[in-house]
Amino acid sequence: MIEELSLQDSFLEQIDPRVKLIIVFLFSIVMAASYRFATLITALFICSIILLIGKVPLKEIFKRLIPVNTLIILLWLILPFSVKGDPVFLMGPFTATKAGVIYTAQISIKSNAIILMLIAVIASTRIFTIGHALHKLGVPTKLVQLFLFTFRYIHVIYREYLRLLNAMKIRGFEPRTNLHTYKTFAYLVGMLLVKSSDRAKRVHDAMLCRGFNGQFYSLNNFSITKKDLFILFSMISFIIFLGVIEWA
Repeated sequence: MIEELSLQDSFLEQIDPRVKLIIVFLFSIVMAASYRFATLITALFICSIILLIGKVPLKEIFKRLIPVNTLIILLWLILPFSVKGDPVFLMGPFTATKAGVIYTAQISIKSNAIILMLIAVIASTRIFTIGHALHKLGVPTKLVQLFLFTFRYIHVIYREYLRLLNAMKIRGFEPRTNLHTYKTFAYLVGMLLVKSSDRAKRVHDAMLCRGFNGQFYSLNNFSITKKDLFILFSMISFIIFLGVIEWA
């Protein structure tokens, strides 16, 4: 989330959230099924242009790409040496193959392209607005509520985890590779589950006291404008163009 960006009058923020969700859904499907470098590089380039037009800070983009590319670095340490093919170079007893390097490069590019498109959608839209947009698009109510509650209370649970961890440190706990450390962290996870269950019950009771009937209501009324339709058809045309490059 980039809450400050979702409050700005940016190009991305003005697009109807339902349109953005449809675009990112179709784009992700095509990217996941694509393997030609012409398709992948074109998609990555267009995603970068969209983020620049939307004035998303580069610092925020790189910050959110770090976790994804950390996993990709691990793939580069494994996949090139585990796919059969023509050898490219040796690293000790392991042999990297051309097919393995190409396969890993394809995963790297398509992963970054999908994440950049997701950043363009999420960074410019509040999470609760996304939840209501998902509901308007026909996503089951329980899934939408699970999504919203997860976002709302993941921070609460994390603060509770930090509080318990600080209490352990105050009592002189130092993590080591021994049975006592493993048991202590097991107790920590157990206490988090117990406290989370207790908080969930209290939150549910509080919602019932306030007349909760299983529905979330929004003060925002979504409306599709001509600009939204133009953007939707333009992006669908671009996605079809990617498909033509990939499969024609």
